[in-house]
Amino acid sequence: VQLQASGGGLVQAGGSLRLSCVAQRHTFSVFIDTDMAWYRQVPGKQRVLVASITGSGTPNYADSVKGRFTISRDNSRKTVSLQMNSLKPDDTAVYYCNSKRGQTTYWGQGTQVTVSS
Repeated sequence: VQLQASGGGLVQAGGSLRLSCVAQRHTFSVFIDTDMAWYRQVPGKQRVLVASITGSGTPNYADSVKGRFTISRDNSRKTVSLQMNSLKPDDTAVYYCNSKRGQTTYWGQGTQVTVSS
């Protein structure tokens, strides 16, 4: 498994969760040259970008999560995290970790996030 995600769960609206993804098979030199991202998908809909971060640490967010979610990376641990605050029921989805370097893309196995109202 290239990307191992964890941290999903059930939370009430207004609560917080933190997702983590370890690029366990990436070498350090490859990881720091890799863009990382979190996507989410609900049944019957396309997978959409939630947040991304470049190898140099520049973040980008979907409008729907700006101000509530924070993406970060720890290159020494080959890890990318997504801190999700002020969660809403609309954030309910399966969240997928993604890595992209050149033409090579990997996906994690997905972790369920459920926000109850």
